[in-house]
Amino acid sequence: MAAIPQAVSHVLPLQPFPPYPLPTPSPSRTGARHRRGESFIACSKGLRGSHDDYHATLRALNSKGRTPRKSLGQHYMLNNDINEQLVNAAGVKEGDVVLEIGPGTGSLTNVLIHAGATVLGIEKDPYMASIVTERFAETNRLKVLQEDFVKCHIHSHMSSFLASIVSDMKPRYAKVVSNIPFNISTDVVKQILPMGDIFSEVVLLLQEETAVRLVVSALRTSEYRPINIFVNFYSVPEYKFNVPRTNFFPQPNVDAAVVKFRLKKTADYPPVSSTRSFFSMVNSAFNGKRKMLRKSLQHLCTAVEIEKALEEVGLPATSRPGELTLDDFVKLHNLMVKD
Repeated sequence: MAAIPQAVSHVLPLQPFPPYPLPTPSPSRTGARHRRGESFIACSKGLRGSHDDYHATLRALNSKGRTPRKSLGQHYMLNNDINEQLVNAAGVKEGDVVLEIGPGTGSLTNVLIHAGATVLGIEKDPYMASIVTERFAETNRLKVLQEDFVKCHIHSHMSSFLASIVSDMKPRYAKVVSNIPFNISTDVVKQILPMGDIFSEVVLLLQEETAVRLVVSALRTSEYRPINIFVNFYSVPEYKFNVPRTNFFPQPNVDAAVVKFRLKKTADYPPVSSTRSFFSMVNSAFNGKRKMLRKSLQHLCTAVEIEKALEEVGLPATSRPGELTLDDFVKLHNLMVKD
């Protein structure tokens, strides 16, 4: 199992919400950032020279009389250092194009734009879409679409967005950098990872348990599932760092973690005749996870044919799905399924 880096230790205290008195920014902090030449756009319109934190987040939410909605999985990042680490993990630089899923109050958006990116934000909550649109109204580096990411045609949106950018450094591929609602993590991964023709890298802040399961689940464990085959088929995943739950408002019941996926291009996918039939076979195999493959895959071949295919792959006839690597499944599929 891959080693997991230590947690980010800088944590901001949580306070009651709302209402909450908002102190004025510290002159020393503001001056320090001004001397370094930074130009963060604060949540309060017209206020510059500060970065997003607990108070800025409350200020943005209060501006629309909003509270975080549990049904949308809304947990807002309070620690700007983590936003900066997300952006750094994706290697965002001047001229990059970035998809951000659920920009919320715009704290991560702010860091992305400051790094030189042009951002397409997909926001389901109309109030949050309004907040982030108003916040960055004076820049041409952000476009916000008020849509449900799970249901929208993201490939079409991103292709059009890339084509609309006029720049001498116009990139061929976009990146995804997002602090996404935990309740749509798997949907986002399944939708984005097969889009290596348009995205190069995907950096997501996920629930810790989900992050570990996607990246470091080992063979012959209860956490090894079809999603692991899917992730490794379309990408090279990397666990980056842990984010304690105390960095969010409202505080969730679990910690989070950042994962980076380097997407493969079509030419680099494992050689299967049909991705549809391949993943259908994988899902069928895991539907009977404790069953031997010679039983769970009998809708494709006879038990004898399955045993023969397993032997050719170099596996015992009694193999179960949790014992096969991605490469094993690819070889088995190509022996058993003739399209």
